[in-house]
Amino acid sequence: MTENRPIPAVRLVTAHTGASASANELGMRPMQARAYGHRGEQYLLIKSPPASGKSRALMFIALDKLHNQGIKQAIIVVPERSIGGSFADEPLSKYGFWADWTVKPHWNLCNAPGADDVKVARSKVKAVGEFLAGDDQVLVCTHATFRFAVDELGIEAFDDRLVAIDEFHHVSANPDNRLGAQLGQLITRDKAHVVAMTGSYFRGDAVAVLTPEDEAKFTTITYTYYEQLNGYQYLKTLDIAYSFYTGRYVDKINDLLDPAVKTIVHIPSVNSRESTKDKHREVEEIMDHLGAWKGTDPTTGFHLIDTVGGRTITVADLVDDDGARRDRVITALRSPDARTDRDHVDVIIALGMAKEGFDWIWCEHALTVGYRSSLTEIIQIIGRATRDAPGKTVARFTNLIAEPAAADDVVADAVNDTLKAIAASLLMEQVLTPKFEFTPKDVGPKDGYDYGPGGYEEGKQNVGFNEERGQFHFELKDLVEPSTPEARRICQEDLNEVITSFIQDKQAMERGMFDPEVVPEELTQVRMGKIVRDRYPDLDDTDHEAIRQHAIAALNITQQVTKEVAETATADAIGELKANTAFVDGVRKFMNVKELDIDLIDNINPFDAAYAILAKAMNPDTLRQVQAVIAARKTTLTEDEARAYAVRAVEWKRERGRAPAITSQDPWERQLAEGVAAFARFRQKATADG
Repeated sequence: MTENRPIPAVRLVTAHTGASASANELGMRPMQARAYGHRGEQYLLIKSPPASGKSRALMFIALDKLHNQGIKQAIIVVPERSIGGSFADEPLSKYGFWADWTVKPHWNLCNAPGADDVKVARSKVKAVGEFLAGDDQVLVCTHATFRFAVDELGIEAFDDRLVAIDEFHHVSANPDNRLGAQLGQLITRDKAHVVAMTGSYFRGDAVAVLTPEDEAKFTTITYTYYEQLNGYQYLKTLDIAYSFYTGRYVDKINDLLDPAVKTIVHIPSVNSRESTKDKHREVEEIMDHLGAWKGTDPTTGFHLIDTVGGRTITVADLVDDDGARRDRVITALRSPDARTDRDHVDVIIALGMAKEGFDWIWCEHALTVGYRSSLTEIIQIIGRATRDAPGKTVARFTNLIAEPAAADDVVADAVNDTLKAIAASLLMEQVLTPKFEFTPKDVGPKDGYDYGPGGYEEGKQNVGFNEERGQFHFELKDLVEPSTPEARRICQEDLNEVITSFIQDKQAMERGMFDPEVVPEELTQVRMGKIVRDRYPDLDDTDHEAIRQHAIAALNITQQVTKEVAETATADAIGELKANTAFVDGVRKFMNVKELDIDLIDNINPFDAAYAILAKAMNPDTLRQVQAVIAARKTTLTEDEARAYAVRAVEWKRERGRAPAITSQDPWERQLAEGVAAFARFRQKATADG
């Protein structure tokens, strides 16, 4: 039987220093001040987690561009109307800034009547044209309205304007993505300023957000999840877990839903296999678990539930199809009381809402049933629980997933959902850790880093940590360094994006987690190498290898350290671990290996730590069934894969003075030899066909 208790796949224990909320003399928090320092750049990309203050950072930057940089107007573009409220008037001068942020009511088109649909968005294009022809300075509209406005008014209408795109991950380099294509036109014309903001700079479909050529024009400001959460005043611990169930999810969710914990429950789409096909009945059953229904508050529309413990809690139903009732609930959730009063609402039940841009700071638990459409959506949902709030010391995200059943005719879908949930936890594990800076061995100490009690020691394995910036400095023997500015930028700023592409590689994850015969280098060198080459086709082989090594080192060090920390914490009670020291000490312990080099890191399966967690969470019989499904999918090498093995075999021969042998006891050497043989067969066939 599946264990009901969710197994934390990721746990972050923060220092809760309060730095994230502290403001300078201009009223700017750390991320905002960092972004404002680059306010003179024409193209800015702000990568910063939820609740770090991206909206206000934009206000500071936009005001400077409007008053000091010759920009005529600022157009703020958001994905949906509900997010438009984030850009309402702010008395910034009250906190030390030299101007206030003001949006005239009729220019916040997100507040205009009408639903979020294409027809309404198109109808607002006339208002955009009137704004551009006038003297007012700030307009807020949806992505859809902006797209239609560009189509109708032309790209030149936005010359000398600031276009700020919130939730930038909605943009894609795919030619079919209209907003992405229009952004490309803005950049090509080069007469507008662009500020792009996102808390998750990657897409669930693994398509790049920007082309490499356009991305190179942006100045990137990165404020990490680690910096944000570590600097909180109240939140100390964040858990990310997945839990498995059999049967109906509404029968299992009761084990995870605590009426005393502020929770957002995202029930599954009616089209998903997790759904009972009656979403309203599902909501009723969830409320039945919470307690006895006593009616509805006439003002807020919240359900009133008497719990077994004697409390009356309020439940906001965002699944209700009645537009008037749902609008009343949404209005109540957006009211000032929702931010200032912890007891304003206790549980929110949603289906397609309460995700991106939804701000309920009191949320302690985001409980999501079934895998969502993309990693981006999962990250956005997790962000609902990571706000800092008085009295909130622990936050968690739980993904409740159906186990593949032996008689399940959609077992392949169930396996895919399981893999995607694991990918989401792997990604969060990566983004929650400090940033990594890698250099070859004996490069010397870097300013601002603490290298431990003995300091930096020549000839030893050195690891430095800068707590203020949340950044490690690692020395790795035989590390290839990037040779071009673009490759250096990628290694400094985009490793998580490369890692995201890797963990979204279904074949890599399947082989890494469930194939006992997999050779780690097949994943770390061949699969990751292909991803880097495909992602950055214009870079040369040296830069491809440098990026690959940096990315796999970041992933494997994180995995091995968190595995070590988790095992130690299980024995020592993780709740009593001193903030931050667990991961930092774990890094130093892992790195305390004689001559740790890139070959040793390549020899680690990036998914073995995740498998260890899964083995604790999933029924053993089901786990064996999943392994059998994966084993049945084994395929022969493609020509590209065979070529990649052949290239690695040449390097192997150069280092050892002989070709890899197909009879070797070393599985990686044998794999290389098989790859060379397969590539020879492909070439022979091509010659014969030619």
